[in-house]
Amino acid sequence: MKHFVGIALVFALALMALPFGAEAPAVRAAGPKLCLVTDVGEIDDRSFNQSAYEGLLAAAEELDGETEYIETQNATDYANNIQTLAEAGCQVIITVGFALGDATIKAAEQYPEIYFIGVDQFQPTEVKNVVGLIFPEAKAGFLAGVLAARMSKSGVVAAVLGTDQVPPVVAFKEGYEAGARYANPDIRLISTYHPGGLDKAFTDPEWGAQTAKQAFDQGADVIFGAGGKTGNGALEEVAKLTTPEKPVYCIGVDTDQWETVEAARPCLISSAMKLITKGVRDLIVAWSKGEPSSGNFVGDVGLAPFHDFEDVVPDEVKKELEEIAKMLLSGKLDPLTGQKVE
Repeated sequence: MKHFVGIALVFALALMALPFGAEAPAVRAAGPKLCLVTDVGEIDDRSFNQSAYEGLLAAAEELDGETEYIETQNATDYANNIQTLAEAGCQVIITVGFALGDATIKAAEQYPEIYFIGVDQFQPTEVKNVVGLIFPEAKAGFLAGVLAARMSKSGVVAAVLGTDQVPPVVAFKEGYEAGARYANPDIRLISTYHPGGLDKAFTDPEWGAQTAKQAFDQGADVIFGAGGKTGNGALEEVAKLTTPEKPVYCIGVDTDQWETVEAARPCLISSAMKLITKGVRDLIVAWSKGEPSSGNFVGDVGLAPFHDFEDVVPDEVKKELEEIAKMLLSGKLDPLTGQKVE
C-alpha cells in the first residue's frame, strides 16, 4: 500500500499533454470562459504554473467551459496580459504567483464582473471578486525536512530554492529547516536562494543543477528542490549523482513531481505538495454554483507518496511523519520553530 503523508487526503494529479507557445488558442465550449495568466515560468513547468493550469482544465471539463491562457514572458507584462484576457470575455481569471498580486487587485477593481483567483496571493483586505489561494507551505516544508533528516546518512541536507522575494519560497525553506532540526538537532543545513530576480529565479535549471552539485560536494545526501524549473534542475542533477552503493535522495515541491519530472525518479523519495490543482478546481466550481469565495482560501498541503522508495523509507519514519502531520493540522506543532503548542 502506498503512503501519502500530509494535511489532506490523496489527490491524484491528472497528467495532461500541454501545448507550447506564449498564448494558447481558446478551446470553445458551451460553458463559462475560464482563463489563466502564468508567471514567467511556462505552462509546462512541471510544477507551479502547470498545477494551476491543470486545475483550470479540470474545472472546464466539469463545467463544459472554454479555456484560454497567456504565458508571461516578462514581469512588466502582467497587467497587459490580464487585461487581454479580461477584454476577451473571460469570466474567471486565475493569476499564478505572488508577483502578480498587485496587477490582479488593480484588474479586479477595473473589471468587477470578473472573478479573480490569485494563486499564492495573500489578501490583506477583502475584495468581493478576488480570492487568494494560499497554502501553509511551512507545514509541507516541515514534513519534507523531517523526512530528509531521517533519510540522511551524512548528517547534511540541502535546499535549492527560488528567490527569497517570494514569501511561499521562504516559508518552504524555513519549514524544511525546522523539520530537519526537529528530527535531528545536529543536522547541518545548506539552503541556497537563487540570486536573481523574479524574471529568472524560477526558470534557471542550470543554476539549480550547479547548486545541487555544490551541496553534494559539501556532503549533502538529501536535497530539496523548491523553485519551479530551477528546482527541477536540482532534482535532475541529484538523480545523476545517486548510485546504489551511495544513494542520494531528492524531494520535489508543489505537486507530486514523480508524475511530472520523470528524470528525477532515481532519487525522488517524495514531494512537499501544495494541492494547487484541487484548490483552483474547487474555487471555480464553487463560483459556478453562485458560492464564490473572497478574501483568502487556504488550500491543502502534504507529502506525496514514496513510490519506488516505499520499501526504502523505514516504517517508523512513515509512522512519525503521520503523527507529525496530525499535530501540524491540529495546530499542536509550530512548523517554523518545531515547538509543541499547548
